[in-house]
Amino acid sequence: MSERTPPDEFEDVDKTVEEEWVSETTPYERVRHVIAHTYSPVSADTVANDAQASPKTARKHLNTLADEGFVVTDTGEHGGTTYRRSPESLVVEQAADILEHVSTDELVTRIAEMRDQLNEYRTKYGVDSPEELTIEQTNQTLSESVSTQSDIDAKTIREWQTTRRNLAFANAALSIANAERFVDGNLRTMNGSPA
Repeated sequence: MSERTPPDEFEDVDKTVEEEWVSETTPYERVRHVIAHTYSPVSADTVANDAQASPKTARKHLNTLADEGFVVTDTGEHGGTTYRRSPESLVVEQAADILEHVSTDELVTRIAEMRDQLNEYRTKYGVDSPEELTIEQTNQTLSESVSTQSDIDAKTIREWQTTRRNLAFANAALSIANAERFVDGNLRTMNGSPA
């Protein structure tokens, strides 16, 4: 019988990754990373814990991010300040991602297609939004009246909502692209070159 030595104890992988993250990033980067994925209000202490920073440091960086428009502050139920990712920063991030991967001409085509799809939903179901459709179906079910429309499955509701959301992001991306062209045109004009 051979003698085997027991394997070395496994290091806590999460702890190792966390230590690497802390050693390779600044507190500001960690706070920004944590709040970038925070959509409901949280305290500075919560962000500090997740970002491996002191509450004072987290609060300082959160306030800087709020000044930059990346974070929204609210008053919590106990009167303290809470923080969350600003919707505007998310829209700008999504729009920038779209512009990185889709040409302006293709974006215009996709916007037209999404508008057509939304109009088809409105025409087919006789309401302006998936929420109105859900309410109408619920009211019909509660009144036990015979429905003039077939029951709409959850997949259709999700697709309608997703198309509407994607259209909003695409419109934002197109607006940013147009604004950038305007700004670039003004910069060329101000520098003496023709726009």
